[in-house]
Amino acid sequence: MRKRHDIPAGTLHSLTVESDLIAANMLGDPAARETVVYVPHGHDGAGLPLLMDLAGFTGSGLGHVAWKNFGENLPERLDRLIHEGTLPPVVVAMPDGFTRLGGNQYIDSLAMGRWGSYLTGPVLAAVEGRFGCGGKGRRGVFGKSSGGYGAILHAMLHPDIWSAAACHSGDMGFELCYLPDMPNVLRALARKEMSIERFITDFEAGPKFGGGDIHVLMSLAMAATYDPDPTAFLGIRLPVDPDTCALIPERWSAWLAHDPVTLAPTHLEALRSMKALWIDCGRVDQYNLVYGARRLTRLLSGAGVAHTYEEFDDNHSSIDYRLDRSLPVLASALLA
Repeated sequence: MRKRHDIPAGTLHSLTVESDLIAANMLGDPAARETVVYVPHGHDGAGLPLLMDLAGFTGSGLGHVAWKNFGENLPERLDRLIHEGTLPPVVVAMPDGFTRLGGNQYIDSLAMGRWGSYLTGPVLAAVEGRFGCGGKGRRGVFGKSSGGYGAILHAMLHPDIWSAAACHSGDMGFELCYLPDMPNVLRALARKEMSIERFITDFEAGPKFGGGDIHVLMSLAMAATYDPDPTAFLGIRLPVDPDTCALIPERWSAWLAHDPVTLAPTHLEALRSMKALWIDCGRVDQYNLVYGARRLTRLLSGAGVAHTYEEFDDNHSSIDYRLDRSLPVLASALLA
Protein backbone atom coordinates (compact mmCIF):
# COMPACT_ATOMS: atom_id res chain seq x y z
CA MET A 1 0.00 0.00 0.00
CA ARG A 2 1.35 3.41 -0.94
CA LYS A 3 0.96 6.47 1.26
CA ARG A 4 -2.10 8.53 0.40
CA HIS A 5 -1.27 12.22 0.23
CA ASP A 6 -4.89 13.28 0.77
CA ILE A 7 -4.78 12.00 4.37
CA PRO A 8 -3.90 14.56 7.07
CA ALA A 9 -0.71 13.53 8.86
CA GLY A 10 -0.29 13.44 12.60
CA THR A 11 2.75 14.95 14.28
CA LEU A 12 5.76 13.12 15.69
CA HIS A 13 7.52 14.25 18.85
CA SER A 14 10.71 12.97 20.45
CA LEU A 15 11.17 12.53 24.19
CA THR A 16 14.41 11.37 25.79
CA VAL A 17 13.88 9.65 29.12
CA GLU A 18 16.85 8.78 31.32
CA SER A 19 16.50 6.45 34.28
CA ASP A 20 18.58 4.44 36.73
CA LEU A 21 16.13 1.59 36.11
CA ILE A 22 17.83 0.73 32.83
CA ALA A 23 21.22 2.22 33.69
CA ALA A 24 21.72 -0.80 35.93
CA ASN A 25 22.30 -3.27 33.11
CA MET A 26 25.20 -5.59 32.34
CA LEU A 27 25.32 -4.79 28.62
CA GLY A 28 26.67 -1.27 28.84
CA ASP A 29 23.53 0.10 27.17
CA PRO A 30 22.74 3.81 27.69
CA ALA A 31 20.33 4.97 30.38
CA ALA A 32 18.87 7.77 28.23
CA ARG A 33 16.56 6.42 25.52
CA GLU A 34 14.34 8.06 22.94
CA THR A 35 10.60 7.56 22.67
CA VAL A 36 8.81 8.84 19.57
CA VAL A 37 5.23 9.95 20.23
CA TYR A 38 2.54 10.14 17.54
CA VAL A 39 -0.24 12.70 18.04
CA PRO A 40 -3.08 12.59 15.50
CA HIS A 41 -3.83 15.50 13.18
CA GLY A 42 -5.96 18.21 14.77
CA HIS A 43 -5.12 17.16 18.34
CA ASP A 44 -2.55 18.10 20.95
CA GLY A 45 -2.97 14.77 22.76
CA ALA A 46 -5.02 16.05 25.70
CA GLY A 47 -7.77 13.67 26.72
CA LEU A 48 -6.90 10.99 24.17
CA PRO A 49 -6.24 7.36 25.05
CA LEU A 50 -2.63 6.19 24.89
CA LEU A 51 -1.21 3.12 23.20
CA MET A 52 2.39 1.96 23.62
CA ASP A 53 4.05 0.15 20.72
CA LEU A 54 6.66 -2.49 21.65
CA ALA A 55 8.95 -3.39 18.75
CA GLY A 56 10.03 -6.93 17.95
CA PHE A 57 13.53 -8.36 18.27
CA THR A 58 16.18 -6.35 16.32
CA GLY A 59 13.59 -3.57 16.03
CA SER A 60 12.95 -0.26 17.72
CA GLY A 61 10.17 2.28 17.98
CA LEU A 62 12.52 4.54 16.04
CA GLY A 63 12.37 2.11 13.12
CA HIS A 64 8.57 2.15 13.12
CA VAL A 65 8.54 5.79 11.98
CA ALA A 66 11.05 5.26 9.14
CA TRP A 67 10.22 5.21 5.42
CA LYS A 68 8.90 1.83 4.36
CA ASN A 69 8.98 0.33 0.89
CA PHE A 70 5.74 -1.02 -0.55
CA GLY A 71 3.77 -0.12 2.53
CA GLU A 72 3.11 2.15 5.46
CA ASN A 73 5.14 2.90 8.52
CA LEU A 74 3.21 3.00 11.78
CA PRO A 75 2.35 6.75 11.76
CA GLU A 76 1.06 6.46 8.17
CA ARG A 77 -1.05 3.48 9.18
CA LEU A 78 -2.48 5.43 12.11
CA ASP A 79 -3.20 8.43 9.87
CA ARG A 80 -5.12 6.23 7.43
CA LEU A 81 -7.11 4.33 10.05
CA ILE A 82 -8.10 7.54 11.82
CA HIS A 83 -9.00 9.23 8.50
CA GLU A 84 -11.17 6.26 7.54
CA GLY A 85 -12.98 6.46 10.87
CA THR A 86 -11.88 2.94 11.78
CA LEU A 87 -9.59 4.03 14.60
CA PRO A 88 -10.56 6.68 17.16
CA PRO A 89 -7.90 9.39 17.58
CA VAL A 90 -5.21 8.01 19.86
CA VAL A 91 -1.70 8.92 21.00
CA VAL A 92 0.90 6.22 20.32
CA ALA A 93 4.26 6.04 22.11
CA MET A 94 7.07 4.15 20.35
CA PRO A 95 10.02 3.58 22.72
CA ASP A 96 13.49 2.56 21.61
CA GLY A 97 14.13 -0.76 23.33
CA PHE A 98 17.06 -1.93 21.22
CA THR A 99 19.93 -3.43 23.22
CA ARG A 100 23.48 -4.65 22.72
CA LEU A 101 22.04 -8.15 22.37
CA GLY A 102 19.70 -7.05 19.60
CA GLY A 103 16.38 -6.66 21.33
CA ASN A 104 14.18 -6.69 24.36
CA GLN A 105 11.40 -8.65 26.03
CA TYR A 106 10.31 -5.55 28.02
CA ILE A 107 10.49 -7.16 31.45
CA ASP A 108 12.81 -6.49 34.38
CA SER A 109 16.13 -8.31 34.09
CA LEU A 110 19.37 -8.11 36.04
CA ALA A 111 21.35 -8.31 32.81
CA MET A 112 19.18 -6.35 30.38
CA GLY A 113 17.88 -3.70 32.78
CA ARG A 114 14.52 -3.10 34.44
CA TRP A 115 12.65 -2.44 31.22
CA GLY A 116 9.21 -3.29 32.56
CA SER A 117 9.56 -0.78 35.38
CA TYR A 118 11.14 1.80 33.05
CA LEU A 119 8.26 1.72 30.57
CA THR A 120 5.48 1.73 33.16
CA GLY A 121 7.25 4.38 35.27
CA PRO A 122 9.46 7.10 33.77
CA VAL A 123 8.44 6.67 30.13
CA LEU A 124 4.72 6.63 30.85
CA ALA A 125 5.03 9.61 33.17
CA ALA A 126 6.98 11.58 30.57
CA VAL A 127 4.50 10.89 27.77
CA GLU A 128 1.37 11.54 29.80
CA GLY A 129 2.90 14.57 31.48
CA ARG A 130 3.82 16.12 28.14
CA PHE A 131 0.65 15.39 26.19
CA GLY A 132 -2.12 15.00 28.79
CA CYS A 133 -3.16 11.66 27.30
CA GLY A 134 -3.82 8.26 28.79
CA GLY A 135 -4.40 7.92 32.49
CA LYS A 136 -5.85 5.04 34.44
CA GLY A 137 -8.24 2.96 32.36
CA ARG A 138 -7.13 4.64 29.12
CA ARG A 139 -3.80 2.96 28.41
CA GLY A 140 -3.09 0.04 26.09
CA VAL A 141 0.00 -1.82 24.93
CA PHE A 142 0.63 -3.77 21.73
CA GLY A 143 3.44 -5.44 19.83
CA LYS A 144 4.52 -8.26 17.56
CA SER A 145 6.91 -11.14 18.29
CA SER A 146 9.10 -10.02 21.22
CA GLY A 147 6.86 -6.97 21.38
CA GLY A 148 3.81 -9.22 21.48
CA TYR A 149 5.44 -11.12 24.33
CA GLY A 150 6.03 -7.82 26.11
CA ALA A 151 2.41 -6.79 25.61
CA ILE A 152 0.90 -9.97 27.06
CA LEU A 153 3.40 -9.98 29.96
CA HIS A 154 2.57 -6.37 30.75
CA ALA A 155 -1.12 -7.23 30.78
CA MET A 156 -0.40 -10.00 33.28
CA LEU A 157 2.09 -8.16 35.48
CA HIS A 158 0.85 -4.56 35.31
CA PRO A 159 -2.97 -4.56 35.17
CA ASP A 160 -2.89 -1.42 37.34
CA ILE A 161 -1.18 0.35 34.43
CA TRP A 162 -2.64 -1.19 31.26
CA SER A 163 -6.31 -1.71 30.44
CA ALA A 164 -5.95 -3.23 26.97
CA ALA A 165 -3.33 -5.33 25.19
CA ALA A 166 -2.70 -6.85 21.78
CA CYS A 167 -0.22 -9.70 21.34
CA HIS A 168 0.63 -10.41 17.72
CA SER A 169 2.63 -13.62 17.24
CA GLY A 170 4.13 -13.26 20.70
CA ASP A 171 6.77 -15.58 22.14
CA MET A 172 5.08 -18.37 24.10
CA GLY A 173 5.25 -22.14 24.35
CA PHE A 174 8.96 -21.81 25.03
CA GLU A 175 9.90 -25.43 24.39
CA LEU A 176 8.59 -25.05 20.85
CA CYS A 177 9.91 -21.62 19.95
CA TYR A 178 13.28 -21.53 21.75
CA LEU A 179 14.56 -25.07 22.27
CA PRO A 180 14.72 -25.94 18.54
CA ASP A 181 17.39 -23.24 18.17
CA MET A 182 19.69 -24.59 20.89
CA PRO A 183 21.63 -27.08 18.71
CA ASN A 184 22.41 -24.26 16.28
CA VAL A 185 23.53 -22.08 19.19
CA LEU A 186 25.95 -24.75 20.37
CA ARG A 187 27.31 -25.30 16.86
CA ALA A 188 27.89 -21.55 16.49
CA LEU A 189 29.64 -21.41 19.85
CA ALA A 190 31.76 -24.44 18.97
CA ARG A 191 33.26 -22.39 16.14
CA LYS A 192 34.31 -19.88 18.82
CA GLU A 193 35.80 -22.41 21.27
CA MET A 194 32.47 -22.43 23.16
CA SER A 195 33.04 -18.83 24.20
CA ILE A 196 29.91 -16.67 24.39
CA GLU A 197 32.12 -13.62 24.82
CA ARG A 198 34.10 -14.40 21.68
CA PHE A 199 30.95 -15.06 19.66
CA ILE A 200 29.46 -11.70 20.65
CA THR A 201 32.62 -9.65 20.21
CA ASP A 202 33.28 -11.26 16.82
CA PHE A 203 29.66 -10.62 15.83
CA GLU A 204 29.95 -6.99 16.87
CA ALA A 205 33.12 -6.60 14.80
CA GLY A 206 31.07 -7.22 11.65
CA PRO A 207 31.32 -6.20 8.87
CA LYS A 208 28.14 -8.17 8.07
CA PHE A 209 25.46 -9.54 10.36
CA GLY A 210 24.11 -12.80 8.98
CA GLY A 211 20.64 -14.07 9.74
CA GLY A 212 21.97 -17.24 11.33
CA ASP A 213 24.17 -15.32 13.73
CA ILE A 214 21.30 -12.99 14.59
CA HIS A 215 19.21 -16.00 15.57
CA VAL A 216 22.03 -17.19 17.82
CA LEU A 217 22.24 -13.70 19.32
CA MET A 218 18.50 -13.80 19.96
CA SER A 219 18.87 -17.02 21.95
CA LEU A 220 21.65 -15.44 24.01
CA ALA A 221 19.45 -12.39 24.60
CA MET A 222 16.67 -14.63 25.88
CA ALA A 223 19.12 -16.30 28.26
CA ALA A 224 20.16 -12.89 29.62
CA THR A 225 16.49 -11.95 30.00
CA TYR A 226 14.98 -15.05 31.56
CA ASP A 227 17.82 -16.53 33.61
CA PRO A 228 20.71 -14.05 34.00
CA ASP A 229 23.92 -15.08 35.70
CA PRO A 230 25.48 -12.08 37.50
CA THR A 231 28.94 -13.67 37.21
CA ALA A 232 28.85 -14.44 33.47
CA PHE A 233 29.75 -12.32 30.47
CA LEU A 234 26.74 -10.03 29.88
CA GLY A 235 24.85 -12.25 32.32
CA ILE A 236 24.41 -15.05 29.77
CA ARG A 237 24.14 -18.72 30.68
CA LEU A 238 22.41 -21.35 28.59
CA PRO A 239 19.67 -23.74 29.77
CA VAL A 240 21.34 -26.73 28.08
CA ASP A 241 24.48 -28.78 28.54
CA PRO A 242 27.10 -27.38 26.12
CA ASP A 243 28.21 -30.88 25.09
CA THR A 244 25.00 -32.90 24.83
CA CYS A 245 22.38 -30.12 24.50
CA ALA A 246 20.45 -31.85 27.31
CA LEU A 247 18.20 -29.55 29.30
CA ILE A 248 19.49 -28.38 32.66
CA PRO A 249 16.29 -28.61 34.74
CA GLU A 250 17.04 -25.73 37.10
CA ARG A 251 18.02 -23.40 34.27
CA TRP A 252 15.08 -24.35 32.04
CA SER A 253 12.65 -23.92 34.91
CA ALA A 254 13.83 -20.33 35.23
CA TRP A 255 12.99 -19.77 31.56
CA LEU A 256 9.57 -21.42 31.85
CA ALA A 257 8.69 -19.15 34.75
CA HIS A 258 8.48 -16.36 32.13
CA ASP A 259 6.45 -18.28 29.54
CA PRO A 260 2.98 -16.68 29.12
CA VAL A 261 1.45 -20.15 29.01
CA THR A 262 3.03 -20.93 32.39
CA LEU A 263 2.18 -17.55 33.91
CA ALA A 264 -1.42 -17.25 32.75
CA PRO A 265 -3.04 -19.59 35.32
CA THR A 266 -1.82 -17.39 38.19
CA HIS A 267 -2.63 -14.12 36.41
CA LEU A 268 -6.17 -14.75 35.22
CA GLU A 269 -7.64 -11.88 37.19
CA ALA A 270 -5.18 -9.46 35.66
CA LEU A 271 -6.10 -10.65 32.17
CA ARG A 272 -9.79 -10.63 33.07
CA SER A 273 -9.49 -6.96 34.03
CA MET A 274 -8.47 -5.95 30.49
CA LYS A 275 -11.11 -3.95 28.63
CA ALA A 276 -9.78 -5.57 25.47
CA LEU A 277 -7.38 -8.49 25.06
CA TRP A 278 -6.31 -9.42 21.53
CA ILE A 279 -4.17 -12.43 20.60
CA ASP A 280 -3.40 -13.63 17.09
CA CYS A 281 -0.83 -15.68 15.19
CA GLY A 282 -0.19 -16.97 11.69
CA ARG A 283 -1.09 -20.60 11.05
CA VAL A 284 2.32 -21.26 9.51
CA ASP A 285 4.42 -19.21 11.92
CA GLN A 286 7.97 -20.44 11.35
CA TYR A 287 8.82 -20.21 15.06
CA ASN A 288 5.95 -22.52 16.06
CA LEU A 289 4.28 -19.71 18.01
CA VAL A 290 0.80 -20.67 16.85
CA TYR A 291 0.89 -23.70 19.15
CA GLY A 292 1.71 -21.59 22.17
CA ALA A 293 -1.04 -19.16 21.17
CA ARG A 294 -3.53 -22.00 20.93
CA ARG A 295 -2.51 -23.24 24.38
CA LEU A 296 -2.95 -19.78 25.86
CA THR A 297 -6.31 -19.05 24.27
CA ARG A 298 -7.61 -22.50 25.24
CA LEU A 299 -6.59 -21.80 28.82
CA LEU A 300 -8.24 -18.36 28.78
CA SER A 301 -11.43 -19.69 27.24
CA GLY A 302 -11.60 -22.43 29.84
CA ALA A 303 -11.25 -19.85 32.60
CA GLY A 304 -13.88 -17.57 31.10
CA VAL A 305 -11.44 -14.74 30.33
CA ALA A 306 -12.89 -12.57 27.58
CA HIS A 307 -10.50 -12.11 24.66
CA THR A 308 -10.29 -12.15 20.90
CA TYR A 309 -8.20 -14.85 19.25
CA GLU A 310 -7.59 -15.02 15.52
CA GLU A 311 -5.40 -17.19 13.32
CA PHE A 312 -4.55 -16.01 9.84
CA ASP A 313 -3.05 -17.58 6.73
CA ASP A 314 0.50 -16.26 7.00
CA ASN A 315 3.79 -16.78 8.78
CA HIS A 316 5.76 -14.61 11.24
CA SER A 317 7.11 -12.06 8.78
CA SER A 318 5.72 -8.75 7.50
CA ILE A 319 2.41 -8.91 9.31
CA ASP A 320 1.99 -5.26 10.30
CA TYR A 321 -1.33 -5.33 8.42
CA ARG A 322 -2.77 -7.17 11.41
CA LEU A 323 -2.69 -3.87 13.32
CA ASP A 324 -5.62 -2.75 11.17
CA ARG A 325 -7.71 -5.25 13.12
CA SER A 326 -6.35 -4.95 16.64
CA LEU A 327 -5.71 -1.24 17.17
CA PRO A 328 -9.33 -0.13 16.61
CA VAL A 329 -10.44 -2.74 19.13
CA LEU A 330 -7.99 -1.50 21.77
CA ALA A 331 -8.66 2.20 21.26
CA SER A 332 -12.44 1.80 21.21
CA ALA A 333 -12.36 -0.26 24.39
CA LEU A 334 -10.26 2.37 26.16
CA LEU A 335 -12.89 5.01 25.31
CA ALA A 336 -15.77 2.89 26.61
